[in-house]
Amino acid sequence: MEDTYRHKGMRRKMVENLRKMGIASDEVLKAMGEIPRHLFIDSVFDSQAYQDKAFSIGEDQTISHPSTVAQQSTLLEVFPGAKVLEVGTGSGYQAYVLDQLKAEVYSIERQKSLYLKTKALLSGFRSRVRCFYGDGYQGLPQFAPFDRILVTCGAAAMPMDLLPQLKIGGIMVIPLGSPKQVMTKIIRKTETDLEVSRHGNCHFVPMLPEKTGERQHVS
Repeated sequence: MEDTYRHKGMRRKMVENLRKMGIASDEVLKAMGEIPRHLFIDSVFDSQAYQDKAFSIGEDQTISHPSTVAQQSTLLEVFPGAKVLEVGTGSGYQAYVLDQLKAEVYSIERQKSLYLKTKALLSGFRSRVRCFYGDGYQGLPQFAPFDRILVTCGAAAMPMDLLPQLKIGGIMVIPLGSPKQVMTKIIRKTETDLEVSRHGNCHFVPMLPEKTGERQHVS
């Protein structure tokens, strides 16, 4: 599928709408204005690709609303060269936004079919995202510590294996709660002290129960 003038026009409108919704990060809006979201979803949704909607991507997973991606990316306060762990690769759209913000992205996905599909898609974009197949509850301790951790699925409680993988001064953004979720930003101030702020209700597919999974590194 091509990235046509029509798609680019729809992206410009999407960015305008995100700005009206209160997204103030010029860097995030610029990245999202350049990324062809329609290539991350089924072609049947092409005409709606830049509306503020979530779409099914298979395996009971979805691609998040553009407003959600923009909010999470803004809360994460990514800087060039930041080492970011993303839990839940999904379609790869959020990972590619972080990549375009010049972060060093490590993304983990537990659904094998999504992992394989998204790995190939991101490779086609020549992104620098490093994709892994495995259990998001466990994170990627072999590559820790991370400057930032982004969880893109709803967690009933804090996955305790992830916190030690966050640097002192680092930021985690995670949808927390059950059955209702709240977008939560956590700054790790010291080894034991956390600064927690909440940024509105949200709805994500649930983080699945912990399991042991194969983990593969793709360069």
